[in-house]
Amino acid sequence: MSPRPSTAHLRRPAILTAAAEVISERGVQNTRISDVAERAGTSAPGVLYWFPTKDQLLAEALQFSDDRFYEGLTDELGGLDSAADRLARLIELWPSDTDGETVLWMELWVRSLRDPQLAATRERLDRRWRTAIADIVREGQVSGEFRPADADDVALLLGALMDGFAIQLALRDPAVTVEAVRRHCLALVEERLR
Repeated sequence: MSPRPSTAHLRRPAILTAAAEVISERGVQNTRISDVAERAGTSAPGVLYWFPTKDQLLAEALQFSDDRFYEGLTDELGGLDSAADRLARLIELWPSDTDGETVLWMELWVRSLRDPQLAATRERLDRRWRTAIADIVREGQVSGEFRPADADDVALLLGALMDGFAIQLALRDPAVTVEAVRRHCLALVEERLR
């Protein structure tokens, strides 16, 4: 009789998906491990096997969510011919007033203030975001679509603008709409790179 095949490779992603959903809905403080376990269809000890603390669960849920975002982004941008189109599409895809990932980011930002491990996670994820933007800017500069500018500075500014608007969208600020966010981000690109 052969041993049963392991389903461990399926449990971890299910737990991370459930954690991202529950933390987005309730916040880290109000999320219980049993809530995540129930949503993932496993037990609390099953969650704790993979993630011994809620902070680790938050960090890895955000990383998991972020990885899925970048996979989708790569697919979306891969078919576009110009850097200008890729940057415009990145801006178009990014803002959402129902984006649970923004809430995860907000949780991470607050907890990063006092936790060096979470601060390191935040720094790595922010660097990834700015690098994605800067790489598109550099491609556009090489192709002649964008004028010379410090690509890292543009990425820092655009990323900060997008993060600030993401907070306002998550808070449902009536003065901030997805359309307005896109318009302001595209205006920044136009001002800095055209």
